[in-house]
Parts: sequence; structure tokens; C-alpha cells
Amino acid sequence: MGFYIPRKLKFKAWNTESKLLMRLNSIECVKGELTKRNHILLQFTDMTDKHHEELYEMDVVLIGTEKFVIMWESNPAGWRIARLADPQSSEVFVREQAQTVIRLCSYFESVKE
Repeated sequence: MGFYIPRKLKFKAWNTESKLLMRLNSIECVKGELTKRNHILLQFTDMTDKHHEELYEMDVVLIGTEKFVIMWESNPAGWRIARLADPQSSEVFVREQAQTVIRLCSYFESVKE
């Protein structure tokens, strides 16, 4: 299987109780599903922005003067970005584009609760 190179699966998590974004020391795996109590897991996209900052699911990025959010779409499967002002309409997000954006924060950090 010399053609297969496994990728690293990395996560951050939004702690729904403390309202903090954090890196995790452990994640539970039950029947193949990753979970962490009181946390929303955010997967690494395997992409970085123009300043080499890692981009994760639900990160808010700047393209020109407009804010977008990164999300996973199941059908068709892949990373997408959507305007923060209109998250219902999204477009494919690829590595070449990622290298031109600036990561601002996580969506959860930007939302006032």
C-alpha cells in the first residue's frame, strides 16, 4: 500500500459550558463516533491560510473585505465556505483559495450569546 499516505486527523473543540475554544488532550470514540461531552468538535481542514495558520471547521476567514465561515458539506462531500451574512449559500473551498484567506477566529468566538 505504498500509494496510501494516512493523514493526521486533528481537532479543536468549543466548550459549550465555559464558552472557550480549546485543543483537546483526549476524545472518546464510541462505535466509531468521536465525542467529547459538553464540546463541539471542529475538524482540521488540512489547509492553512496565507499566514500559515491552520484552518478548522467553523473558522471565520476574510476574503477581501467579506467574512466567510468554513464548513463541511456531506452531499457532495467536501469543505465549503459560505458568506457569514448568508450561510445557506456556499461554494467549494480548496487549498489554492485557502492560501489567499486570513483566519480571523472561530465562528463560536464571534457570536455574541
